[in-house]
Amino acid sequence: MATQLVTTAAELREASARLLAQNAGRSQGLVPTMGALHEGHARLARTAVEQNDVVVASIFVNPLQFGDAVDLDRYPRTLDADLALLEEQGVDLVFAPPVEEVYPGGEPLVRVTAGSLGEKWEGASRPGHFDGALTVVAKLLHYGIPGAGLPATGAFVSGSGGGLPAYRAYFGQKDAQQLALVRRMVADLNFPVEIVAVPTVRSEDGLALSSRNRFLSAEEREAALVLSRALRLLAERANAHRPLDLESAQALVESQPLVGLDYFDVVDPRTLEPLAENCRKVPFRGEGLAIIAAKVGPVRLIDNVPLSS
Repeated sequence: MATQLVTTAAELREASARLLAQNAGRSQGLVPTMGALHEGHARLARTAVEQNDVVVASIFVNPLQFGDAVDLDRYPRTLDADLALLEEQGVDLVFAPPVEEVYPGGEPLVRVTAGSLGEKWEGASRPGHFDGALTVVAKLLHYGIPGAGLPATGAFVSGSGGGLPAYRAYFGQKDAQQLALVRRMVADLNFPVEIVAVPTVRSEDGLALSSRNRFLSAEEREAALVLSRALRLLAERANAHRPLDLESAQALVESQPLVGLDYFDVVDPRTLEPLAENCRKVPFRGEGLAIIAAKVGPVRLIDNVPLSS
């Protein structure tokens, strides 16, 4: 079946309810994106299709999470190519609303606040970014609730158990801080959704896939590989139960003149608090997340790798 494009919340609710009823669906998945899709998004979509009866992907470039109007204007819009990619993965519905549909009264006066968890790392470099991101994710999670377009009786029968379908939303591990914040928002505000993390997708040379990679020159792209090399170095040391020696890995990054390092650290994957005691002279133990952000030419890149011993 061809992927259906809808542009309003009302159309999404109606189409979602219809597909669930037609398929006796027990579950619905949501894949929120900003478009300019690549293989990383394709893996998110494929995972959702494998795990759910009906899958919705959203494409919305959210102005609230851009601090720079130039950066917002520059963000690539590739709707036709995005639709083709999502159809290839078997996505049922694509929700691509205009800004006026998501923010009908202009910028919202009330927003979701990321709090202290959103003020560090990416939040320190991009003030207000996560407030904007969480606000739109909250709206998208509400739009994607399965059964929202069903009759008021809620009389949806899913297989033999009855009740409303299961609901899952899919986020990439590459945006680790956003993932942690979304999980916390869902837990703190009792959203009826399971958040599923999908591992980072990389090119053959190790560079994490990103919609911004297209803005790198050939020389800048080669320089950007130092980010994944430094992360891989920490992962290898953790696996070998050796001290992480974060300073030497950081020196590797700083040796590349085209890379301007913002931050590089090892943190708790849930709280994002630094695990400094595991980074230097003692063997690494437990679980952690190595995170890095840098500017390569005009492009800001982030990456991370889970650590375990």
